[in-house]
Amino acid sequence: MKISNKPLVKSGVLTAFVTLSTAAIALDKPQTMEDMWKIIQAQQKQIDEMKASMVGAPGKTDTSNPQTPENKIAASNVQNSENKVAASNVKNLERKTDILSQEVEKLRTNLAIPDEVQYKSAYGLGPAASKVYQVGKGLSIGGYGEANYQVRVDDQGGLDKDGKVKNSDNADLERLVLYAGYKFTDNILFNSEIEFEHATTGEGAEERGEVSVEFAALDFFIDPLANIRAGMVLVPMGFINQIHEPPFFFGNNRPEVERQIIPSTWREIGVGLFGQITPELTYTTYVVNGLNAEEFSAKGIRDGRQAGSQAKAEDLAFVGRMDYTPTALPGVTVGGSAYLGNSGQNQTYAGKKANVFTQLYEAHVQWKYRGLEFRTLGSWGHVNDAGVLSKAKEKIVDGELIKETIGSENYGWYTEVGYDILPLLFKDTTQYLAPFFRYEQMDTIANAPDGFDDDETKDRQIYQFGLQYKPIPNVVIKADYRNFTAKKGSLPDDFNLGLGFIF
Repeated sequence: MKISNKPLVKSGVLTAFVTLSTAAIALDKPQTMEDMWKIIQAQQKQIDEMKASMVGAPGKTDTSNPQTPENKIAASNVQNSENKVAASNVKNLERKTDILSQEVEKLRTNLAIPDEVQYKSAYGLGPAASKVYQVGKGLSIGGYGEANYQVRVDDQGGLDKDGKVKNSDNADLERLVLYAGYKFTDNILFNSEIEFEHATTGEGAEERGEVSVEFAALDFFIDPLANIRAGMVLVPMGFINQIHEPPFFFGNNRPEVERQIIPSTWREIGVGLFGQITPELTYTTYVVNGLNAEEFSAKGIRDGRQAGSQAKAEDLAFVGRMDYTPTALPGVTVGGSAYLGNSGQNQTYAGKKANVFTQLYEAHVQWKYRGLEFRTLGSWGHVNDAGVLSKAKEKIVDGELIKETIGSENYGWYTEVGYDILPLLFKDTTQYLAPFFRYEQMDTIANAPDGFDDDETKDRQIYQFGLQYKPIPNVVIKADYRNFTAKKGSLPDDFNLGLGFIF
């Protein structure tokens, strides 16, 4: 008994099964979520064709054979068997397609964080802040935190007017930071830093900490030579202002030169370009809203930062930075930056309009070689119309004229060195233990305007030494001692013990 059955269903099922199996194998290591969707769509098309073939091509017996009851039963059995196999294969492939679809949906809605994150700086940001640049597409979450305990060693200064101890010992959750970024396409992404300082924003009517947006900007990638960044940006000056995550600087406290002279963390609203001129030479440049000279003081320009909060923008400023990392000198970075702009913001000072042209320059060198880490940085600034600003600060309290001098020039520099000693003690260890030393010198009134006295308490030196221990690269435990001296007056020394982390 000969039964001739068209091979349409059988061959269609086998072809589709082989095709989809090959696609499933190829899916083991998809490059992007778009690639997964293409595979799923191809699978679904094959499944639809298989179903159509099963419905439209019933089994047929050879017309040359008589349609006897035996032939009809045999043909029916063959058809039923093939239909069962085809249906089973279709069901199995539909299940695989559903699983793949679910995985794609997870990728679409999850945090899109790589399983093995390589913590490395990118485009002038800290390693944890740079995670969004590693994401194929979608949301990225990172962050860091640091806490410390500080003991004032001497020269506490007695009691203040309210009877409270000046410069008391303290413990502080200094900051907890959340990075949130979103990669819309390969060419457009958003990145941000939200910071919670001192654990709370208040207790009753008492203000104790704050929540701030440290940066929030869109990046538009056009060409390695020139890309655009717009929003609230970190002013690209010094080491700390851009990369201030605790595992990547020595000591519990950031260098005072990079707090008082370069007012880190310094951020403003702006737009500009960043990129590579050559693989060794990078740059960043922005136009930002200017500082607010009304808030300048004897402590420097730090309080003139506007931090993107309804910032006065009558005056704008330019800031630019370049870094050179020669391949002939591995681990070496040499760079500098400049900030120039008016800070008067169309305001009146002591009855006068003043432009308050503000300049700040810095140069820096960094060398990392095996366990050695060395940094040095110097900064110099000039403030026009400092005499006008100082005059505006004069006030009478209890019948006495109180003056405050705002420096027409300021400067600061520091150098530091640390060395990871653990590899000398334990071969192939992944842990890190580095003693370090830092020296700083600065003066926020390096030159007083005519008619105003210098404040020699602002001419300071700081000697600092300590230990930095990392059980893993993401976590750091720090201990350090700082000795403060001033040309006039006394300042308390302090011992600091703390920890920090990134994720």
